[in-house]
Amino acid sequence: MTTLPPIAPDQPVLIAGPTASGKSALALEIAESQGGVVINSDAIQVYDNWHVLTARPPAEDEARAQHLLYGHHAYNADYSVGHWLREVAPLLTGGARPIITGGTGLYFSALTQGLAEIPPTPPALREQANQRVAEEGFQALLAELDDETATRIDRLNPMRVQRAWEVLTATGRPLAEWQDGTPAPLLPLSHALPILFDVDKDWLNARIARRFDMMLDLGALDEARANLDRFDGGYLSMKAIGAPELIAHLRGEITLDQAREAATIATRQFAKRQRTWFRSKMSDWVKYQPQT
Repeated sequence: MTTLPPIAPDQPVLIAGPTASGKSALALEIAESQGGVVINSDAIQVYDNWHVLTARPPAEDEARAQHLLYGHHAYNADYSVGHWLREVAPLLTGGARPIITGGTGLYFSALTQGLAEIPPTPPALREQANQRVAEEGFQALLAELDDETATRIDRLNPMRVQRAWEVLTATGRPLAEWQDGTPAPLLPLSHALPILFDVDKDWLNARIARRFDMMLDLGALDEARANLDRFDGGYLSMKAIGAPELIAHLRGEITLDQAREAATIATRQFAKRQRTWFRSKMSDWVKYQPQT
């Protein structure tokens, strides 16, 4: 559908979809026309070291409506779905209508279905996991997971695989077992208007290619240069798509054209994983197709 159902004045709005599909623009439109505050649900946009490269809303959009949970954590800070839930919880009541938008599907699932209270990963174990992924690939960790957990997670997502391995190793209990003890959700889906961008693959791929060129025009390479001396692939913030490619260019390892091509391919692959995940996990969301 290209039009949305009526939105009640106090009804929370959830807007999910693949990268570059136009979620932020719709969130801003609803906030301006019907009231509300735009709240980030993207795992990388919480960091302060990438603005252009993660497509955070520009200053002019933030001036038109209040935006929260964007760029408020240091580049080397730990951040997880648990952190995000704790930050979003007080924003759900007593203030402006929340309009929660982003591409991290796990955040929406945790918000609307609940999240198991899993102990944090010890730093030494995180380092061990990072080293194994660097040396053996994340598939080595996947091979050590229990069958039930392996069927539930996105097995093509290195971060999700590593997280499941860390939970199993640190607690001795599979992630699936922790999930089975999940408490009640903060925002049941029935209490919100859940919107899922359901877009054509070719249309999205064309937008992805144009957007990375636009990011370069807006200063993405300068952002990468500012992160060059502190770049560490183990930090979640440094997993921003395009960051490793631009860093490699600045180190003289590849040309800018090669970095552009590699980043565009990585973005398309990421969007494909997102679309697959959303369609399998969010079949009961309102499907939205933006005007082309």
